[in-house]
Amino acid sequence: MSASAGPRGALEQDGSRVQIATLREGEQVHAVFACVRKERQVSRNGAPYLTLELRDGTGSILARAFRDADLLSSRFERGDIVLVDGRVQRFRGELQISLQRAERTQVSDRALADFLPASRLDLDELEGFLEHLVREVYDERLRLLCERVLASERVRRNLRLAPCGLPAEPGRRTARHHHAYLGGLLEHTVAVASMAVELCTVHPRLDRDLLICAAVLHDIGRTAEFTYGAEIGQTEEGRLLGHVELGLRMIEAGAPEGLAPGRLLALEHCVAAHHGAEGAQIRFASAEALALHRLNALDAGVKGALERGLAIK
Repeated sequence: MSASAGPRGALEQDGSRVQIATLREGEQVHAVFACVRKERQVSRNGAPYLTLELRDGTGSILARAFRDADLLSSRFERGDIVLVDGRVQRFRGELQISLQRAERTQVSDRALADFLPASRLDLDELEGFLEHLVREVYDERLRLLCERVLASERVRRNLRLAPCGLPAEPGRRTARHHHAYLGGLLEHTVAVASMAVELCTVHPRLDRDLLICAAVLHDIGRTAEFTYGAEIGQTEEGRLLGHVELGLRMIEAGAPEGLAPGRLLALEHCVAAHHGAEGAQIRFASAEALALHRLNALDAGVKGALERGLAIK
């Protein structure tokens, strides 16, 4: 099965995807959903059964398997995208799916937006504009560093996927972080780097190349911070080290020969200090580090206000 095409049976004959909001009682279902809850339970007569919560962008529905529960359970885990066969039934006034089959499957990166919150902007356009911003770095060595870091297939894929933070937890209406959806990192990176270009026009004494390079790479560690499936989770590296440390390691690895140590250190300082005094006393060693911190906070704050409203104390 091609991951880019997705499971053929998950589509209706007209090519549209089966959606939870359109399910009707008595309907036979062969479709792909996100498994966000999985529980092995025991009936009154001692027989095991399986209860799932399945979700897509249109809603959620419970699914239960009373036959071969343990066999079905071995074929997928909570957090997987699953291919489901079953029939829609009504139980205590609510629709649910009586499971006949369920197993882990794969979908394309683009199809993940059917199950997870995602950017509404054109990611191809954003990626093209990011490439333009990299070309705005005239320092040959710094531009080469940016290009080398972004050349990795894994980095480019995850730059289009990664959020800037985990989406809202169950029971919360909004996320605690800005740009907490697929593609949020690319949106934020382009915004901060674009503002860096404009700021250097207003303040020409700033080291333009250093600031734009730092803006492009300031959150690059987030490309190694998250996992993707039925939910967005954290990698072990992301959980234990955080995106700033991961980003510094990627910058160090991408530094080309001939880049002066002091130049690399100045870039690393900007990235390391871009959150400012969060949990530690940070002293900015350059105007560029201070500028990056302010630009990052400006975009995050404005985006947060647009998503969650203003919290005025």
